[in-house]
Amino acid sequence: MQQVADIISTVEFNHSGELLATGDKGGRVVIFQHEEECKNRLQLRGEYNVYSTFQSHEPEFDYLKSLEIEEKINKIRWLPQQNSAHFLLSTNDKTIKLWKISERDKRAEGYNLKDENGRLRDPFRITSLRVPVLMPMDLMVEASPRRVFANAHTYHINSISVNSDHETYLSADDLRINLWHLEITDRSFNIVDIKPANMEELTEVITAAECHPNQCNVFVYSSSKGTIRLCDMRAAALCDRHTKFFEEPEDPSSRSFFSEIISSISDVKFSHSGRYMMTRDYLSVKVWDLNMENRPVETYQVHEYLRSKLCSLYENDCIFDKFECCWNGSDSAIMTGSYNNFFRMFDRNTRKDITLEASRESSKPRATLKPRKVSTGGKRKKDEISVDSLDFNKKILHTAWHPKENVIAVAATNNLYIFQDKIN
Repeated sequence: MQQVADIISTVEFNHSGELLATGDKGGRVVIFQHEEECKNRLQLRGEYNVYSTFQSHEPEFDYLKSLEIEEKINKIRWLPQQNSAHFLLSTNDKTIKLWKISERDKRAEGYNLKDENGRLRDPFRITSLRVPVLMPMDLMVEASPRRVFANAHTYHINSISVNSDHETYLSADDLRINLWHLEITDRSFNIVDIKPANMEELTEVITAAECHPNQCNVFVYSSSKGTIRLCDMRAAALCDRHTKFFEEPEDPSSRSFFSEIISSISDVKFSHSGRYMMTRDYLSVKVWDLNMENRPVETYQVHEYLRSKLCSLYENDCIFDKFECCWNGSDSAIMTGSYNNFFRMFDRNTRKDITLEASRESSKPRATLKPRKVSTGGKRKKDEISVDSLDFNKKILHTAWHPKENVIAVAATNNLYIFQDKIN
């Protein structure tokens, strides 16, 4: 029986790909580091070992609202590295924390006022002054909380995103987006507020938000109605009026009871170039050109074979699963997860796609992953898997792609898999 606390809830490479952070439902952050010895050996680019583990969030209780606040880590975002230490933001439903991860391999010895055991010496017995020296010691990796950004969200935080100015970041919940300065914890600026005066008139919620990778005044947020709004902070302090509005017209012939649920966007990500953005809804991934609002330039079906199963997916609540998506370092390929521990990769240039499986049976170290195929009725071929035998409890919601290499991280419930492309 897997521990619920061990279920991975977010995965994120840092900007160099040297470190990989995961957060889990137990409020822990585990950081993996790329193995030093493997750097020059192409076959071992995917070798990562545990670097640091720390408890980021604890369960809390809101006495005013009689609500338990889960410790589960919803998102982790790395800050660009400025010195030898690393910094990351982690958030649960209510509180964002800035963590510093630093190394110590020396300690000071030879104090004047303390003896070797750390006890204070009698000042009258000190007859000579010593200069303390730094002595080598075993490497220690320390994680320390530097800032706590609290009490700014009434609803559950679903996104945090560091701005390209490296000084500010935004956090989004169901109805509001706040802009923070990394140095200031006691106030933030509310830049989007879609809360209606009467909550009975509520028709949509914010599902994800992200800052533009190189224009610090631009950000986007997606909604449960399948729309994306691009806002420019230069236009007004409160960005309730969007600059651009991205929406694909619905095909009336495919309208059903589930249309609104499956059109809800679970993730939005800018490409590294800043020219495109990608959105994930329940059945597909769409790539949008920021200059074209009326329809996406590319649409990729993730698991179209589930369209006939929406009724049972609604009954077991799987239809509300929030799948994330990610770009590779050059924006030429995209990846997202599915059920049965499958994940999908799409090549934007060749339009080829592949389904792979992250499981202990199929993922022996150094073994090549075999493409998987799902049969949708009729005669099933030898290697195909029937739609009816897919396990909907095994789902890949969180994936990450190394910013420079073809190395990917895939979270399958409480297991983290790291794959790399094969070198012949």
